[in-house]
Amino acid sequence: MKKTLAMLLAVVMVLSVFAGCGAKESTPSTTAPAATTAPAAEAPEADAYVGPDWEAIDAMDYDSASDAIYEWNLGEFNEYYQAAKQEVTDLDLRMAQMAIAEAKLMESGVFIPVFGNGGAFAMTRVVPRSLTTTSWGLDEYKWYTYLVTEELITSADREALIGLWSEAEDADAWFEAAKTFLAENGYTLSDTYDYETSYELETWDVIATSYQSDSYFISCTYSPLLEYDAKNVQQPALAESYEVSDDGLTYTFHIRQGVNWVDQQGRVIGEVTADDWVASMQHVADNNDALGYLMTSTDGCGIKNYDAYLNGEITDFAEVGVQAVDDYTLVYTLEKPFPAFTSMMGYGCFAPLNRSFYKSQGGTFSAEGDVYTAGNYGTSPSTIAYCGPFLVTNYTEHNVTSYKANPEYWNADAMNIHSVNFYFNDGTDTLRAYNDCKSGLSDAVAFNSSALVLAKEEKPEGADQTYFDLYHYTTVNDATTYCGWVNMNRGTWTNYNDTSIGVSIQSEEDHARTRSALNNQNFRLAMAMAFDRGAYNATIVGEELKYASLKNAYVTGTFQFLTNELTVDINGESVTFPAGTYYGEVMQAQLDADGVPIQVWDPTADGGVGSGDGFDGWYNADNAVAYLEKAIAELAQIGVEVSAENPIYIDVPYGAFSESNTNRHQAYKQSIENVLGKRVIVNLVAFESSQDFTYAYYRTTAGNEANYDITPGTSGWGPDYGDAQTFLDTIQPYGYMTKNIGLY
Repeated sequence: MKKTLAMLLAVVMVLSVFAGCGAKESTPSTTAPAATTAPAAEAPEADAYVGPDWEAIDAMDYDSASDAIYEWNLGEFNEYYQAAKQEVTDLDLRMAQMAIAEAKLMESGVFIPVFGNGGAFAMTRVVPRSLTTTSWGLDEYKWYTYLVTEELITSADREALIGLWSEAEDADAWFEAAKTFLAENGYTLSDTYDYETSYELETWDVIATSYQSDSYFISCTYSPLLEYDAKNVQQPALAESYEVSDDGLTYTFHIRQGVNWVDQQGRVIGEVTADDWVASMQHVADNNDALGYLMTSTDGCGIKNYDAYLNGEITDFAEVGVQAVDDYTLVYTLEKPFPAFTSMMGYGCFAPLNRSFYKSQGGTFSAEGDVYTAGNYGTSPSTIAYCGPFLVTNYTEHNVTSYKANPEYWNADAMNIHSVNFYFNDGTDTLRAYNDCKSGLSDAVAFNSSALVLAKEEKPEGADQTYFDLYHYTTVNDATTYCGWVNMNRGTWTNYNDTSIGVSIQSEEDHARTRSALNNQNFRLAMAMAFDRGAYNATIVGEELKYASLKNAYVTGTFQFLTNELTVDINGESVTFPAGTYYGEVMQAQLDADGVPIQVWDPTADGGVGSGDGFDGWYNADNAVAYLEKAIAELAQIGVEVSAENPIYIDVPYGAFSESNTNRHQAYKQSIENVLGKRVIVNLVAFESSQDFTYAYYRTTAGNEANYDITPGTSGWGPDYGDAQTFLDTIQPYGYMTKNIGLY
């Protein structure tokens, strides 16, 4: 997610690809380009190798041990990255330095990018591009601008609609053109959006969560200061306008007057004022472990004195850089210029909070001298205040969540959808989503392998063509990247919350040998290059689309581009990139210079525009074996034998409750063991419920709670704002995603 931790139960990946049905509609290649077959790496003689000092590390406290393990495995990346973060004036140089730093991150092998949200055949009643496709923030979960038809939209009409979107001057012109086209072509608009999801919610407090699975349900209940429209232009929302000071440090927002807060029943409980954002940041500070890192100078935008307040250097919250000058004037002050600041406005930590309603639910603020508690706030839909397009009318866990239009919503005239229903689908019935979409119970479905067979055989009543022929399209990857994570400091061999679940069969000796192997860079790269991600995906989407959703880097290759020609130093040589060069192209230049056979950028993709998605730039059996041979030589120097007779055991959790999830992980096991000659054995650890499965890898708060050695493709990350820092911050020391590699 955004700087929410994006969770994907692989069992139901295809159910969540519509988290932006209006996503960019290109058709990724379904076959890996020849350029991705890198020359096999030779296995060089191992230099003197000592490995981490485990005796010293085991004597350290947890954070110190994490620091030591991080420095061993990621020190080079972090050195490059911290230097890149210091550049805040030359944005082209900043982008290039971050791309170079990410090349070092990919070379470390601590995780492998696997797939994004997209790359599946699908059919839908949702008009493409009728909601923002901006890849950061939570605006894609507002829903109210969706155009939804009673009829499934044909493939040809989708393409025509996308063409109209491209031609439209602005969002208003686009909606007018789309509605005219739909009427002329026999479509009837609906004011209800129905969809199926696997997400499970833990809180209704959007400020106190970092999980996409929570924000997905909450985001439509409030309005932000600024909001991206369907043409991806940021527009005024609860802020009618704003100014930025010449030094780039002060942002003054003018709050829209006459907007009301309401309770779940739609009863007015107060007016939206500038203090709602002061209260919000006080709540953020009280929940710093959830979202507060976005406010810090090290990890985020650097709100003035926010770090000092958290550290106790400042005790008066009035000195923190958020101020309600009057009821309708809000001022944020930063420590230093942060060019992407306004692009953060759609995220949950900048959501307003009605102070009086929060207190009525028993919530307190430490900034007011109280012992912090959220009380009942956020425990149910009735314990939050609303200022967004929708009110929650029903929430039944593992069943249905329903919404209706907020009668006090300030932008009611822009609402195309007036009710929403999300139906829980855990994926155990592989055809449910397909059948429900056909019948009209759900408005969109991505075809899994079982549904794809039927879609190519079945015909709608009275039609000469199949559902597939009439309605299919290929969903495009968004900027979210789901990854395969390597746990370099595993602390539990059962689920941390229930020691009877997820019990490993490894011995104590296996624990130590596996830890040594996973802290060897060459071993990790061998594992990454032995992972046939296409075969892994094919178990869900079939052979035709097995490459379509593949990601080859953490930051999407087209996420940013140079606005001017730029010359940078790569391994001591000056390299000049022309204006328009994408982020992924710079990253590839560093990888090539370092001689690491990973391809993160294909210049021939998307008609020559280039892309980092849609092909497998990692999998290569020869390279995997070469890196394993080097790892074996190095590990032998510290007394760790790796052979078919004495293999390294890798625990991998999977959802036994799902046939598709089981098949996917079987494909991973076969790929690793076939390529590496059984010198690595993958132990598939079964989980019988989705909840138990998520507690093995997702619902953890610290790295030592993760119950796995490697997860092939589970949790991931998407951007919160328009700068690569939004991704790379998560892998710096104490970064949010470092818990997935067993640290912090």
